[in-house]
This record gives sequence, C-alpha cells and structure tokens, in this order.
Amino acid sequence: MTVRVLRAAGRAAVAWKNGGGVTREIAAWPEGAGTAGFDWRISLAEVGEDGPFSAFPEVDRILTMAEGAGMDLTVGGERRLVDERYVPQDFPGDVATDCRLLGGRVVNFNVMYRRGRTAARVVVARGRADVPVLPGGTVVIVALDGAASFGGVALGRYDAVVTGSPGPLSTGGHAAVVTLPAG
Repeated sequence: MTVRVLRAAGRAAVAWKNGGGVTREIAAWPEGAGTAGFDWRISLAEVGEDGPFSAFPEVDRILTMAEGAGMDLTVGGERRLVDERYVPQDFPGDVATDCRLLGGRVVNFNVMYRRGRTAARVVVARGRADVPVLPGGTVVIVALDGAASFGGVALGRYDAVVTGSPGPLSTGGHAAVVTLPAG
C-alpha cells in the first residue's frame, strides 16, 4: 500500500486570494500549481470575519465546516445556511458568494476542483470503514477531529494521507474521505 503522510504541523498559513482570511493547503494536483493552475486543491480555511469568498473561474467547491458555529452564505443570490459540522456542501466557485458568521471564527475543510478536468466526492466517515480507490484514482483522508488511522498510519487532528491504494480507516471522530478519479 502506497501512503503519503501530510502532517498538519508542516502547513503554512497563506492569505486568501481576496485577503479576507487564511488557508492552509493540504494537497493539490498538479503539485505546486498555485491557486490559478490546479486541477484539484484540498485545504483548510480559517474564516474570521464576514465578507465575500474568493471567486475561482470554472471551479466547483465542496465545503465542510470543521470548527465553529456556522455561516450564513449567499451563493449566487441564494441563501445557504451552513450551521452543522461535518456535512459537505457543494456549490460553484465562480459565482458570487458572501459569508456572514453565526458566532465567530469557523474553519472549513475545502475541496476545489476544475470543472471539465476532474471531479471530486467528499464523504465524512466515523468509526471503521473500508476505503475503496478507483483504478488510477487518488484518495485523500483528513482527520477532522480526534485521532484516526489509515492502513496502520496514525493521524492527529488535520493530518492527512494521500493514497492510490484501498485500505482500512478507523476514526474515533470524523474523517473526510475525498475521492478523486484518475486524471
């Protein structure tokens, strides 16, 4: 089993594209592509104040709140209340999105992928699960709260593994499982 471990402690905080918060990149493809050239990008974003989200042309987002009371989003003119942790929310990244915090800072687990180049699926797992991998595909697993393990690799909060091999996942809390097809 091939597993690459990405520890949370090694991630640098980078200002958002629009300057309204910070993000910590977990993984992206192609590696080192930056915010303009990725096919897919997985990160943790800290939102500390109300304001607009950065727009990403031809990109779809899957946002999962991991910390905080929530957000009242307006996505393309439609209201979307995000007030429950660990529930993936998908929406286009290239439509105007405004955020009003419901009770202070939140941390969002974000998956963004370039429409027409690839796709992504996010499932939040708890307990034990077998994680399948599509032929030629990639799976990224991130421990969102508590400890987790995948294929014998121990993960602390926000640690991640990237793998192209199926294996067993065990978590005492919640873990995000991101499935990316061959590309």
